[in-house]
Amino acid sequence: MIVPERFKLVFMSFLAVFICYIDRVNISVAIIPMQEQFGWTESQVGLILGSFYFGYMFSMTLGGYLADKYGGKIVLAYGVFLWSIFTIITPAFAYSGFWLLIFIRILMGLGEGITFPSWHSLYARWIPFNERTRAIAITNSGISVGTVFGFLVAAKIIDVYSWELVFYSFGMLGIIWVFYWQKSITTLPESHPKILKDELDLIQKEAPAKSVADSIPFLQLILNGPFMAIVVATFCNNWALFTFLSYLPKFVNSPVSMGGLGVDLGSNLFILMILLPSTVSVLSLIAGGYLADMFIKQGIKTIIVRKTANTIGFYGAASCLYLVSFQDSISYIVLLLCLTNLSSGIGAGGFGVNHAELGPKYTGSLVGISGSLGMIAAIISPIVAGFTLENTNSWDLIFKICCGILVFGGTFYLFFASSEKQFN
Repeated sequence: MIVPERFKLVFMSFLAVFICYIDRVNISVAIIPMQEQFGWTESQVGLILGSFYFGYMFSMTLGGYLADKYGGKIVLAYGVFLWSIFTIITPAFAYSGFWLLIFIRILMGLGEGITFPSWHSLYARWIPFNERTRAIAITNSGISVGTVFGFLVAAKIIDVYSWELVFYSFGMLGIIWVFYWQKSITTLPESHPKILKDELDLIQKEAPAKSVADSIPFLQLILNGPFMAIVVATFCNNWALFTFLSYLPKFVNSPVSMGGLGVDLGSNLFILMILLPSTVSVLSLIAGGYLADMFIKQGIKTIIVRKTANTIGFYGAASCLYLVSFQDSISYIVLLLCLTNLSSGIGAGGFGVNHAELGPKYTGSLVGISGSLGMIAAIISPIVAGFTLENTNSWDLIFKICCGILVFGGTFYLFFASSEKQFN
């Protein structure tokens, strides 16, 4: 059986997202023994977790522009290599001082920030329109797979060995990935030496973008309502997403007296609480992508599919997170976290795949700029959560802040989103 080259691209991009997230979330588990060892306050922990996104925010825009201009293959390869090196040397910087750890986390963010705009730029040139939503959903499922792998494997490595080994071992995976990526992927399908004529004809007929971009209409982007709908949705989604990426292990591990669940890092219950919601997230993301493509193929207007999926994702997740604050039972909390991820998965056909419809050849730039602006939430949310915990010991307040922001983001997108081309 011959596997189409575009499927190989999706698989390798999925692995890039997977590695991106295991290297991003490992510190969310490692921070627990690190905080105890180095004596950091909750506010300092929030700064460490949020500092990563300072670098991430700036390189997303640059990464999108470079990917559209010079090709997503080389840009993504450089990014993975650099952040993997920074991951490996993180323990050395942690032992050298608090601010040096902040510095290496910012550098890691700079490396990882190019990830999503790079593969989005590649997909605009490789993936036929009727396959795009599910291809993006499958690739984005690397977020959940990487998160659960990062949380569970990091917890086990720390329990058996040390927190330092987490960074050494995870970083090496990225170095290995770069080797295989360089051998198997090209920026444009017509440049691939092994692609079959039938596949190339299909891609050239149906892929949104046919060339690299010559320039970027930055002012037009910022003043455009449909694009700003994506930006606002990205910001609000990121607030909830990165609050949980940063603090879910700590919430599960924190004592019941402080509003946490009091579950030990090395226990089977900890594994279950991380594994179940993440498994639901992976399955629902892929299913949500397939459903969106199916409805569009059946003739339902693209914008109706985008807005419906997005509304279910944002309002559903907000409702479930709001109910978490009223629960005392671990079983009910796990169920609500699963339903939160189910809603988000259905939302896979919403704002996250809307970029290529607004400006096909600028897809990388659109993803990069919206992602950079959305990363402001990723910077602020862990810091806000850290200060909230330090001053109120209230996990409930953290959940309710996420709910309000999700409702706002879903509503803004509902009113201003479009699937019509905005940039030629």
